[in-house]
Amino acid sequence: MKILSYVLVYRRFLLIVLTPLLLLPLPLIIKTKEAECAYTLFVVAIFWLTEALPLAVSALLPAFMFPLFGIMASKQVASAYFKDFHLLLIGVICLATSIEKWNLHKRVALRMVMLVGVNPAWLMLGFMVSCAFLSMWLSNTSAAAMVMPIVEAVAQQIIRAEAEADELEMSCSNGSVNPALELYENIGECENTEWKEKEKQANGYNNVCSTVCTVEKENEKGKEQNLPPAEAERKSRKDKYSGIFKVMCLCVAYSATIGGLTTITGTSTNLIFTEHFNSRYPGCQCINFGSWFILSIPITVIILMLSWVWLQWLFLGFDFKNMFKCGKKKTAREEASSRVIQEEYKKLGPISYPETVTLVLFILMTILWFTRDPGFIPGWSSLFPKYKGYITDSTAALVIGLLFFIIPAKTLSRTSNGENTVFGYTPLITWKEFQSCMPWEIAILVGGGFALADGCEVSKLSEWVASKLTPLGSLPLWLIILISCLIVTSVTEVASNPATITIFLPILSPLAEAIHVNPLFILIPATLCTSFAFLLPVANPANAIVFSYGHLTVMDMVKAGLGINIIGVAVVMLAIMTWIVPIFDLYTYPSWIPNIPSANGTGL
Repeated sequence: MKILSYVLVYRRFLLIVLTPLLLLPLPLIIKTKEAECAYTLFVVAIFWLTEALPLAVSALLPAFMFPLFGIMASKQVASAYFKDFHLLLIGVICLATSIEKWNLHKRVALRMVMLVGVNPAWLMLGFMVSCAFLSMWLSNTSAAAMVMPIVEAVAQQIIRAEAEADELEMSCSNGSVNPALELYENIGECENTEWKEKEKQANGYNNVCSTVCTVEKENEKGKEQNLPPAEAERKSRKDKYSGIFKVMCLCVAYSATIGGLTTITGTSTNLIFTEHFNSRYPGCQCINFGSWFILSIPITVIILMLSWVWLQWLFLGFDFKNMFKCGKKKTAREEASSRVIQEEYKKLGPISYPETVTLVLFILMTILWFTRDPGFIPGWSSLFPKYKGYITDSTAALVIGLLFFIIPAKTLSRTSNGENTVFGYTPLITWKEFQSCMPWEIAILVGGGFALADGCEVSKLSEWVASKLTPLGSLPLWLIILISCLIVTSVTEVASNPATITIFLPILSPLAEAIHVNPLFILIPATLCTSFAFLLPVANPANAIVFSYGHLTVMDMVKAGLGINIIGVAVVMLAIMTWIVPIFDLYTYPSWIPNIPSANGTGL
């Protein structure tokens, strides 16, 4: 037992030591560059999947293993660790830093929730839309961390309102009448004669007080006959609001992930795919901010709406008739939620100068991305015809990102005497603030992935993989896409999303080339499905943040996440077989794909 306990304590250390040793026969017996590159790839992939080492540390392994094996020179490997992706990331993080610093995210989230109302179903939709919108421009983790405190405040207010209602109900059942109850519970709804008759039949009460205490029609459902009516009602109400807390937490976690699908900058997996694709196929310039947004926005909207329906049905019951009933008065609980949201919004005060500047720069960055090369009309990049292909989305991101370090955060203000008050010059964001928000681990991880991809090309491992995958061409195309989607969706539940996509892109690209299919047919759905880490709290940082609030169990997340995983894969399959096809002319084998030899004489 002692030995077993030592093994458990040092399991990560043993994994770090044993993995390279057990795989060592691969390069020693099969003495080819392909085998040596495969050895490096397997060691890094195992470390990424198990997180035996920090992801960024594992990503540095190719930097010394490739030179030692003679696959690539150290200078070549080093150049792979900083690409156009990193410049785009820097510009986006400048924007995200300013949004978080000046609380623009909170204003946007609260405003969206206020627009949809405070009915539990609509409140949930408001949180989902606001969180998804934020995650389009910020990291999924940041979006969840920003919205979750607002959700928690609303949940706690509902708990307090529930406790007050229970106390009032107890006083009613003991025969004392509290006049405040009539105001708090909107007794006007209870004065309907038919409703009183239903209450009498259900509970056997003949007084108005009992009718007031059981005003919520939802609490009539699921009463247990072996409990006193008041006790059964409290239990029913407790179960219902426990479901509301769960569904509100889950909607934040899942919408943060779903919203990130919409834009190239929304999640690291989209960025990694874009850089990999543009590096491997430089002759194709079809993947940019605008084209990705057009293909993904319908996917995001459909998955978001179906997830909203699924979570409601699972935890609350989807009451379609009640949701869209016009003229329905708000219950006390809905009034409580509305008060919290209104108070939180009032605390922000009027929109400030830094918020206004941040919003203007955000809109400007988005416009520059969309209009750079929209495809159907010439974009602003066509103003530089001599340097076609030189300007990318990172160019626009960096231009706007630099402005955050230049534009002052404060303006001159006048005193009562009419004199200007001079403030010290401080930009919208400082370098320290930027550093605290910059995901350096992701930057190094992605660099390691690019280095591995370059190593696979130089060592001819990609060609060997392509030759071995050729028999898969006999399968129907939709089945190949479905299998790849299911594999990456399963792996990403136990591994980080960036690590998963970094491992599979160098495999799926040769697969598409081997079966003579447009690589986008397989790479786009695989990239989207890599984000579908909904099952476990540890599968996604957004899941972990929401789970830490204590309203959920692991089984709640597994039960809800399984349905959303199925919805996500089904919608992606529908998209790749329908509206995405004409966007990229997927059924045509493109000329920008490099020629892959049909046979390979290596001994691997």
